[in-house]
Amino acid sequence: MPELPYLQARELIGLFRSRELSPVEHLGSLIEQIDKHDPAINAVVDHRYDEALQEARLAERSYLGNGDEPRPLEGICVAVKEEQPMRGRSWRQGSLPLVDEVADHDHPIIERIQQAGGIIHIRTATPEFSCAGFTHSRLWGVTRNPWNEEFSPGGSSGGSAAALAAGYAPLATGSDIGGSIRIPASFCGVVGFKPPFGRVPALGPYNLDQYCHDGPLARTVDDCALIENVIAGHHWRDVVSLRNPPQIPTDPGDIAGMRIGVSMNLGDWPVDSEVVTNTRAVADSLSAVGAHVDDVDLPWQLERFWQAGRAHFAAIFGPGIAEIEAAHGELLNDYTRAFVETMQPESTFYDGLVEEAALWEPLGSLFEDVDVLLCPTIATTGLVAGNSYIDDKVVVDGRAVPHHIMAMMTVPFNVFSRCPVLSVPSGLARNGVPTGAQIVGRTYEDESVFRVGAAVERAGFGFGSDDWRPPLTQ
Repeated sequence: MPELPYLQARELIGLFRSRELSPVEHLGSLIEQIDKHDPAINAVVDHRYDEALQEARLAERSYLGNGDEPRPLEGICVAVKEEQPMRGRSWRQGSLPLVDEVADHDHPIIERIQQAGGIIHIRTATPEFSCAGFTHSRLWGVTRNPWNEEFSPGGSSGGSAAALAAGYAPLATGSDIGGSIRIPASFCGVVGFKPPFGRVPALGPYNLDQYCHDGPLARTVDDCALIENVIAGHHWRDVVSLRNPPQIPTDPGDIAGMRIGVSMNLGDWPVDSEVVTNTRAVADSLSAVGAHVDDVDLPWQLERFWQAGRAHFAAIFGPGIAEIEAAHGELLNDYTRAFVETMQPESTFYDGLVEEAALWEPLGSLFEDVDVLLCPTIATTGLVAGNSYIDDKVVVDGRAVPHHIMAMMTVPFNVFSRCPVLSVPSGLARNGVPTGAQIVGRTYEDESVFRVGAAVERAGFGFGSDDWRPPLTQ
């Protein structure tokens, strides 16, 4: 049996059912792992140990036949992003002005995890207001990557991804408005899913922002499907939430005959050579099991996505943060203030929509010929922990990008929000930081990306392999 903190959720359910392992025993192993390693990693901002222990004891009774029938996540520990409110708990969002904020309601994801028997034992760090592709703040300090502590785990769901990689939980939650699930999934060597818009219910007002998605992270594709099946579906709080979500199958089947288009640069993105090499290895593994894999050209320019994204953020996300900056500017982080300044409108929201529609056409046409698109998740091999990248530009393959978020190849698929996207590990860079590959599906065809992701995992990428572990030093 693998070490307890790294057991998969599916494995745990089997062990709980066979009574070879107790939910109480497993929770204890996770708490020990957290206490040992989080002083260095700093991924956890709220410990819920006492309540979790009570819930684990109830789950134990259920598996022993002394309680209710076990539910889909019965006894499984889940790390949740602190940005997602939990009734009666702190809701600080990495911000000093909100240091005393306490949530009076549950996010739909929180509600569903608990209804399914999941145990929320920790809540995880984010950058302030989740507005960065790294994770540090004046409130919570610097969160570090378990694979190499000199680097960030990414953001904004960096605490959740770092917690998974460090063995704190088998499942986690995140949110994604420009890549905030997929970026840390890539940097931390785990799996992250950006569901299509409306698939997983969210809270107002950002549930109405088509760039914004809540979703799951896990160490394996199968576990990611497990939690996605729990959290997806209509919720009364979210007017855009969709009914009757597809259930991602436990056995997704093979990919023989599937048509996979590969783009290493999405048109003109600068991409680190190590990222290209590792993405090519993923593509080759899919070809080896019978998929039809071909390179494709997309006539996109990074700068056009940057301008379309700025028009969008300047109209929605930017003004929301600007209100807080007006009242508490001196308390905010440097990158938060810079975000407000950067997201000043150079074009109208309508201009952005026109650009988005034009950018979609080549991808929409491509999906007439391929089932999924494969591309890197992130163009670079790491962001230095604690660096806000305000004075320092991110340089990729000799080219400086206009903002650190544009070193991430995730933004196009927030623009095209109805496309499901799964990020899976693709290998390690020389600095020890993982790289990732995005599997982009046709609009609302969730099952296809999990099917391809499972094939990547079977080829030996990521935590599906027992030797894929960060070299934790403490």
